[in-house]
Amino acid sequence: MKTTKDNKKIVVIVGATASGKTGLSIKLAKAFDGEVISADSRQVYKQMDIGTAKITKKEMADIPHYLLDVASPKKKFTVAQYRKLGLKALNNIFKKDKLPIVCGGTGFYIQALVDGIVMPEVKPDWKLRKGLEQKTIGELYLMLKKLDPKRAENIDKNNPRRLIRAIEISLTIKKPIPAIKANPLPYPVLFLGVQKDPEKLKKDIEKRFYLWLKQGFLNEIKKLRKAGLSWKRIEEFGMHYRAFSLYLQGEITYEEAEEQSLKELWQYTKRQATWFKRDKRIIWVKNSAEAKKLSKKFLSYEK
Repeated sequence: MKTTKDNKKIVVIVGATASGKTGLSIKLAKAFDGEVISADSRQVYKQMDIGTAKITKKEMADIPHYLLDVASPKKKFTVAQYRKLGLKALNNIFKKDKLPIVCGGTGFYIQALVDGIVMPEVKPDWKLRKGLEQKTIGELYLMLKKLDPKRAENIDKNNPRRLIRAIEISLTIKKPIPAIKANPLPYPVLFLGVQKDPEKLKKDIEKRFYLWLKQGFLNEIKKLRKAGLSWKRIEEFGMHYRAFSLYLQGEITYEEAEEQSLKELWQYTKRQATWFKRDKRIIWVKNSAEAKKLSKKFLSYEK
């Protein structure tokens, strides 16, 4: 696909975890001469491969991928950093006359890149954080719900780091967290959502979770510890990272870690669904043939 200043276009693929986004992105990249930009808040980190379901070199099928392994897990990677690197990746792909395909389940990353919407930059308030850290997760969630009900709807209610940060921002600016419009992309964008039957999705999430365990997910956590990450930092990655960190510290049993992980993974998919349902631009597809047909029409491109 030859791109010019006037015909640059972007395809975005969204959906819940384990819905089949990655496979579709490869198929579309092959069909329409594209390259993939990942939009996943955990896959940006190095040394986190199994528990993030990061695409392998073999699965990439020689399709270039961007925004994978771009940050140290020791440091927090911000949405603003993602947008900066994402814009750079888009320009690189356009320079090669290729189609950028943004693929992922982190809604606020996609929102930041495509719509130019980012959260306000608020400096850490260490005194406030220290006080908030004494509260339970339930207390933190109720506090945020009172301060900013809309943010509370989409946040990982079991992640104390995100709860504390959201409360910190809300208290600092003294109102619900606003979205700040920067510069939305000036190119046409096709939003495709990958849909899967809820029962099948639940089974696929469970199947993939147990595959992670077989592939050595616990060893991945141990390696992060050896690399210098504190237990607290590993727990901040949420869901199965948090549950199995607690298991390795002897705070819960293996069975409890499994149960907690699966429960939180499913809750995460529900939050993803809530986020994406609000975006009326998304066209939901059930298979790759449907996605290819829509993409072909959008691109006015003949293979």
